[in-house]
Amino acid sequence: MQVTSLFLMIVGLGLLAFFLSFQRSARYNGPTRLRSLPHHYASLTAVWTVFPALLLMIVWSIIEPSYLQQKIEASLTTEIADQSSDAIGLYLNRVHLAIASGTVDADPVVQSLVVAYEKAALQSRYLNTAMVLVLCLGGITLGLSKILFKVHARVGIERLLKAFLILCSGVAIVTTIGIVLSVLFESIRFFNAVSVFDFMFGTSWSPQTSIRSDQVGSSGSFGAVPLFLGTLLISLIAMVIAVPVGLMTAIYLSEYATGKFRTIAKPTLEVLAGIPTVVYGFFAALTIAPFIRNVGESIGLSVASESALAAGIVMGVMIIPFVSSLSDDVIRAVPQSMRDGSLALGATRSETIKKVIIPAALPGIVGSVLLAASRAIGETMIVVMAAGLAANLTVNPLEAVTTVTVQIVTLLTGDQEFDSPKTLAAFALGLMLFVTTLLLNVIALHVVRRYREQYE
Repeated sequence: MQVTSLFLMIVGLGLLAFFLSFQRSARYNGPTRLRSLPHHYASLTAVWTVFPALLLMIVWSIIEPSYLQQKIEASLTTEIADQSSDAIGLYLNRVHLAIASGTVDADPVVQSLVVAYEKAALQSRYLNTAMVLVLCLGGITLGLSKILFKVHARVGIERLLKAFLILCSGVAIVTTIGIVLSVLFESIRFFNAVSVFDFMFGTSWSPQTSIRSDQVGSSGSFGAVPLFLGTLLISLIAMVIAVPVGLMTAIYLSEYATGKFRTIAKPTLEVLAGIPTVVYGFFAALTIAPFIRNVGESIGLSVASESALAAGIVMGVMIIPFVSSLSDDVIRAVPQSMRDGSLALGATRSETIKKVIIPAALPGIVGSVLLAASRAIGETMIVVMAAGLAANLTVNPLEAVTTVTVQIVTLLTGDQEFDSPKTLAAFALGLMLFVTTLLLNVIALHVVRRYREQYE
């Protein structure tokens, strides 16, 4: 049985186990009362039915490729088995290619190996299905037995839910640690080849290197200051646009707008967050960038066809919903008693907003601004289409620049060796981005903690 069909069978048997256990628990008329409600026993029976079977199916899917590989190798003739490992690997690759494409190989040896593989795969599926079915039926039998009614099902379900929550938290933590370590180890390999000082303070970025020792090519220059400066410039332009507009929009929607206008305006504004970034990139490249260039030329300024200003403006429009929507929710969460108290003391509505509501909602506003800043720092498509790929050391928003994320994408594409400094530079840039966002988080947490203690 295929994996999808086997999974559906397990789910169906789990639902059957839940229904049967619930019915039996509801009709229970023993000498002692049940220790839990019927749905607790039904849930516990369903867990006993589904979880061991799913665990077996996952483990089997992991070990099955090795098992089938051993079966193919055991079917090799003595003449082929005595050949070199490369020749044996060639035969195995031909077997996998014939199975994946569904074609018939002309070599009779490969045909026999394909037959052996298909036979072993069929036996493996039958054995897996049988074992899963036995586990499911065993879980149903255990759930419907008298043993079930002697346990405290609610406690068991709560323990299982707690273990599941701990597992989910552990997965998130382990994933984060894995990401950090993978970036850190590759960055260390890069810094073994390139000086940290040259990377952090160098002003020339030209990561092209020769692939082979006998090939004429650049030795590479990995000064990342132009990338950091370009990222900061575009992000700063975006935040200058997004933060005031988003915050003022949030204040108006939460404090001044009528309910009817709010129900129309807020969903309409949030549509901006759902537009693909490539659409923003087209808009920046085809509309904003030519407009800025034409306006600049009309007043005597030299404006590049791809500029940081065009990318920053469009990026700022894109992240406005991140600031406005979250800030609006936070401002509306401020207790009405604080507004009433300020107005009762004679303050105007604008004074109440400036002196009471904004300080009370500042932790949430800082969080929304931080989210928008992270979104701006990590944007790639708009920068590629509107600001270009040139690593220029400039603070002029009318010139073409590039960002760290764009260079990461550029470095990881092409035929360059993975362990070359050019490719490893992408991990060093990623590490710098991680450190930057970590510092932003630390600052935001400090602000949140300070004002939360003040207004709680």
